[in-house]
Amino acid sequence: MKEVADLELEERENRLQHLRWVQKEMSVRGIGSLRLFDPINIRYACGFSNEQIFQCHTPSTYLFVPVEGAAILHYRSDRQSLLSLGTLCAVRDAVAYTCFAAGPRIEEQARKWAREVADHVRRHSGADSTLAVDRIEPPFGVLALEQQGIEIKHGHSIVEMVRAIKSAVDLAHMEEALAVAEAGIIRMHDNLRPGITENELWSHLHQVNIALGGEWIETRLLSSGERINPWFQECSDRVIRPGDLVAFDTDLIGPHGCCANVSRTFFCQPGRPSDHQRRLYGFAYEKIQHNLALIKPGISLREFAELSWRIPDEFVANRYPMLVHGIGMGDEYPSIAHEMDWDVIGYDGIIEENMTLCVESYIGRERGAEGVKLEEQVLVVAGGCRVLSKSPFEDLLLY
Repeated sequence: MKEVADLELEERENRLQHLRWVQKEMSVRGIGSLRLFDPINIRYACGFSNEQIFQCHTPSTYLFVPVEGAAILHYRSDRQSLLSLGTLCAVRDAVAYTCFAAGPRIEEQARKWAREVADHVRRHSGADSTLAVDRIEPPFGVLALEQQGIEIKHGHSIVEMVRAIKSAVDLAHMEEALAVAEAGIIRMHDNLRPGITENELWSHLHQVNIALGGEWIETRLLSSGERINPWFQECSDRVIRPGDLVAFDTDLIGPHGCCANVSRTFFCQPGRPSDHQRRLYGFAYEKIQHNLALIKPGISLREFAELSWRIPDEFVANRYPMLVHGIGMGDEYPSIAHEMDWDVIGYDGIIEENMTLCVESYIGRERGAEGVKLEEQVLVVAGGCRVLSKSPFEDLLLY
């Protein structure tokens, strides 16, 4: 076991590594200054993690990242302890220009905020007046920066592309989050019985996550019986009955802000699954296993799509939106489109070692009564991938 001091040093070094990776990407793209509002990007770049859900809808905390040196966080309190993160040179007051914070003074506060931003840019980037921003409140934020002579560039992809490759500490955090999710999945499986509602069953995953140091769950994707088809119906007060299929997607943000994204489909006993249920499950499982075998460093996203499992015609209309997506502090780059959707939403890229990915599978007929959702979370390693998710598949449906 590592000593507490060693763990703290390891975490500090990981935060600094994240910041350096972001700054390296900025340098490659010729970006001298980066302003982050997205709370997940802020957490990645400096380690600050307060009030993330609140900041998603009422952004009032932001981070200034110069291409060299420590970052500057704008937040309302806790200055001394935040400096101990090791990634910050200062913590300053934030100028918020949301409706909640500024009311009818939004335009005035936006101009004040823009003056502060321009001052940072000039101090740290000299004559370079460009600023990359991951998210900005329109229209006043954009207009106010333009009035200060600041040229705005897209900044979200800077951090997201960096986040795609995981450090050793990132991977340890992810496996801890998966262990929490899997404990919650066991609790749900143990409590699945006729008469329980979807909401009640889903609550067990939340309770385990919070009890074990997790943070939140991004969706409410649990459904049963006829509500599984089409997918993306969130849980309700529907009472689960004997013989129902119950499908879910954890979308769980666990300890350290890492996402555990695992999908399973259960069978509610007593009784035995029907041949139709087993057929759906068999196809969903076959798709997962086929596509897992394709993952390896160096394969292009387009090549993966071309080689992916062929969906039988009866299930095409209700196909899942993508084959594979990146995972880290939430769903991340890349997203691999089906070959049939490539011309509309597809983009190319390369799968690289130390990426973490989720392999998706949903099988359900259009206007069908049931469906099956499965998903595995993996690490890309030399020559292939290592499955990180350990929750077993449902033997009653598979064999």
